[in-house]
Amino acid sequence: MDEKLVLLEKYIKIIAAELNITPKQVAATVMLLEEGGTVPFIARYRKEATGLLDEVAIAAIRDRLAQIAELDKRKEAILKSISEQGKLTKELQDQINAAKTMTQLEDIYLPYKPKRRTRATIAKEKGLEPLAKMLFEQGELDPVKEAHAFINKEVLTEEDALAGARDIIAEWISEDTHSRTAIRKLYFTAGQFSSKVLPGKEEDAVKYKDYYDYQESVTTAPSHRILAIRRGAKEKFLVLRVLVPEDRALEILESIFIKNETQAASQVKTAIADSFKRLMMLSMETEVRLETKKTADTEAIRVFAENLRQLLLASPLGQKNVMALDPGFRTGCKLVCLDPQGKLIYNDTIYPHSGKTSEKAAAEKIKMICERLNVEAIAIGNGTASRETENFINAIGLDKRIIVIMVNESGASIYSASTVARQEFPDQDITVRGSVSIGRRLMDPLAELVKIDAKSIGVGQYQHDVDQKMLKAGLDDTVISCVNLVGVEANTASNQLLSYVSGMGPQLAEKFVVYRNENGAFKSRKEFMNVPGLGAKTFEQSAGFLRIRDANNPLDASAVHPESYSIVAEMSKDINCSVADLIANKELRDKIDMEKYTTDKVGLPTLKDILSELSKPGRDPREKFEVFKFTDGVNTINDICEGMKLAGIVTNITAFGAFVDIGVHCDGLVHVSQLADKFVKDPTDIVKVHQKVTVTVTEIDVARKRIALSMRSEKNPPKSKAKSKKTKPKPKAPKPKSQKPKPKPKAPKPKSKKPLREQLTFGS
Repeated sequence: MDEKLVLLEKYIKIIAAELNITPKQVAATVMLLEEGGTVPFIARYRKEATGLLDEVAIAAIRDRLAQIAELDKRKEAILKSISEQGKLTKELQDQINAAKTMTQLEDIYLPYKPKRRTRATIAKEKGLEPLAKMLFEQGELDPVKEAHAFINKEVLTEEDALAGARDIIAEWISEDTHSRTAIRKLYFTAGQFSSKVLPGKEEDAVKYKDYYDYQESVTTAPSHRILAIRRGAKEKFLVLRVLVPEDRALEILESIFIKNETQAASQVKTAIADSFKRLMMLSMETEVRLETKKTADTEAIRVFAENLRQLLLASPLGQKNVMALDPGFRTGCKLVCLDPQGKLIYNDTIYPHSGKTSEKAAAEKIKMICERLNVEAIAIGNGTASRETENFINAIGLDKRIIVIMVNESGASIYSASTVARQEFPDQDITVRGSVSIGRRLMDPLAELVKIDAKSIGVGQYQHDVDQKMLKAGLDDTVISCVNLVGVEANTASNQLLSYVSGMGPQLAEKFVVYRNENGAFKSRKEFMNVPGLGAKTFEQSAGFLRIRDANNPLDASAVHPESYSIVAEMSKDINCSVADLIANKELRDKIDMEKYTTDKVGLPTLKDILSELSKPGRDPREKFEVFKFTDGVNTINDICEGMKLAGIVTNITAFGAFVDIGVHCDGLVHVSQLADKFVKDPTDIVKVHQKVTVTVTEIDVARKRIALSMRSEKNPPKSKAKSKKTKPKPKAPKPKSQKPKPKPKAPKPKSKKPLREQLTFGS
């Protein structure tokens, strides 16, 4: 059998066992991936082959396949290296081939790994290895007497000889697979992260104050705190260590290596202590730091990707005439107007915050533009002067049918200065481009946000600290998934949006747009094949995700894949109607007997998808757009007080809670303990990015611009003033002044305060 097939069979068995799915499902998925299939395409159009695996499972198979292949590649390199040294035995080869993880493999290779000269290699060069072997046997011998025989020009005394022998033994111990496994387990089960501020850095490192003298178990430390400490250490403010009880480590090693109670065994005990302190401690500490970093990175990227998904799939306003305002005080508000396709048709600057005269002129201009251009919605960026601008717009007496929406402008400045923006608007400055981005975000968040580097959108945590390659892969997967879930209008989509369509890519997307510009709108999906470079395989992967509104064939506007058009045609023929009739009439669709159209390749899952799509062709899976409005009269942090209930929008979700925009120019934190009346393990179980919520203010720190919020019900309020009333139901006299400070220490501050400080300090 071909060697590659043998390897694939091995990989398939491993992955099937790990993911708890059948080898048949894995084999089919691997084959489709090998043939160039994309995750969205396989999940959507090859359900029969994969046994209904979703995108998560397919991506897991893809990633695990790459990891196992990388492990095998490393095995080959190690076998070659040991073989060239002339030290490869059948037993060693079997050990290497049986290794299941990279850590296990590197442990086996460690004694054979080329290394710089160590104390042990120097001792070996002096001829002390035979003495080391004698001592390591721990028999009844006199170490000093035996060492005397090894004295020479390089080894001057018996103690020099014994010290060299102990160096050799120490290296044997540190490179032993069993000892490394045991000490590694100790570090991961009983290890403690320990951080201290560097002397003299107390003032400069104030943002890391929580970690000046901090300890936490390796097993329980959450990802955000691990990343925070690591950043502090990287910036030379903190010293980070991973510590274990030394006596336990030595006890473990002695249980492995000490055989007798002899003088030689005493020498080995000394070597064990040296091995742990000088060699193993640093090595294992490094391993723990790397492994926990990987875990922290994975969790941070998972949270980031989930937040990004929710933001990308936020409800679109749709095709409307939109006015967009990028607010400002002294510099004025940049105003743009967009047609229903998002095309810029007008731009200007108004000054509503520069005195009564300017305010009146701005109001008249807004009214005139709204009437002339039939404005249906006004988008206001949520930056500086946003609430003041919103109040101004609401007060000038516009048609009630015009909706006014505050739009999150995170990343708009990144877009406005980008190459993409310059290509779209070569004759406009960055303020106009930024305003256009704000307006388009309201119309279709997904189509606009794909133009911005996902890291700049502002829904992640520690994005600059995590593995950048892994972050990009995770976020790209999320964007691709969202774009293909929603589908793309082939005749209006930008290069950037098209590049995320299954089977496409930046170069082909550009050719697609060039062809569309030169030849006019696509009238059918078949015409995609005319785009230079778009062959049969790309057509197969992409066609189902590209829509053509008002096409001659109504299926071209749906998610029904062209490969299934013949099935729909057969269905319509059998019940004597047109495809259009089938789409329009539920009674006709109900007559279809799906069993009649099943084949070896097309089963009930695909047929159910086809009928579902016929009922609502090209439907948008995103939720219906709802108008949101911040609480009137609350524009700055000075306008709020404890106990106040406010309307807000979730802007970011972390492991320790959710950040909510309440319209005061700084987001408040709902700590995980305040998200619901019940225990919450994962904040994403309760809230989503861009979700509208009602929150209660529980704490305000005006100086540091920090706001603590709660989403608990009135039956289970935050433990503040309500609690103090319970404990003292009948005070002898009203004490408004003395009682005011008391709720502060009684509220659940320790839990909410720490993450609030962490995120506000480190979350960029």
